[in-house]
Amino acid sequence: MREEIITRSAAATKRYAAKLVRKLGTVRVIGLEGGLGAGKTVFVKGIAKGLGVKHLIQSPTFVIMRVYPVKHGSIRTLVHVDCYRLKDSRELMDIGLQDYLEDPSTLIVIEWADRVPELIPVGALTIAFQRTGANDKRKLIVSSRAVA
Repeated sequence: MREEIITRSAAATKRYAAKLVRKLGTVRVIGLEGGLGAGKTVFVKGIAKGLGVKHLIQSPTFVIMRVYPVKHGSIRTLVHVDCYRLKDSRELMDIGLQDYLEDPSTLIVIEWADRVPELIPVGALTIAFQRTGANDKRKLIVSSRAVA
């Protein structure tokens, strides 16, 4: 699977994320890639809205991982991870990410996923964000991870 989406505003990026999360099926990991200000955290806010999360969604850059309760279909937990400051994936294992990776009722969204490719399982979605002009216009390249 590979698709390219153009969004022209932060609101459009959030709407796309909210729609995408409703049709994930069994996907439980989404890896986000792109530079600073590319729209990754905005996208996570859209995912959270699509799942009905009521909490304020903030970038976990300094705390590395934030966990939100969810009541949406089979998803009970949203885990938002930011790997920008990590030296390696062991830091995530040290704070308990493995437990969430093994829980089929958890959706994990990893910003800067290209820094921890070994944690992105086969079948996960990866979304590459590219700025394509002025303001908030973005190209989102959505694909399914086929090989480990």
